[in-house]
Amino acid sequence: MRRALLLIPLVLAACETPREACISNATRELATVSRLVVETRGNILRGYAIGTRQEVQTVPETCRTQNAEGLITTYPCDRTEIVDIDEPVAVDLNAERAKLDSLLERQAQMQRQSDAVIAQCQTLPNE
Repeated sequence: MRRALLLIPLVLAACETPREACISNATRELATVSRLVVETRGNILRGYAIGTRQEVQTVPETCRTQNAEGLITTYPCDRTEIVDIDEPVAVDLNAERAKLDSLLERQAQMQRQSDAVIAQCQTLPNE
């Protein structure tokens, strides 16, 4: 199952035209920095960050088995799940503001670079 999920981006990438692939490559890092800008702004507005921790939970279930004669037996059993829990995390707001300034500067620089590459990508075939 996990392998199948890992192949999805490869299959989707095979559907991209050369122009779309070029633009996607040109904007990938910019999208990451943009997400970080949004996250940092949210931290500053809230006054804290949102952290994620994982918790192991046991969930009661009904299991079934089938014997050699074909009889199905049901019995109670447990399933273990790992659940992500969001929780507030203290941050240094001055450091967050400095980080935001740095990210905004980097975002503007990357936007200029991406715009130049996208202009070149527009010359590629869109088929």
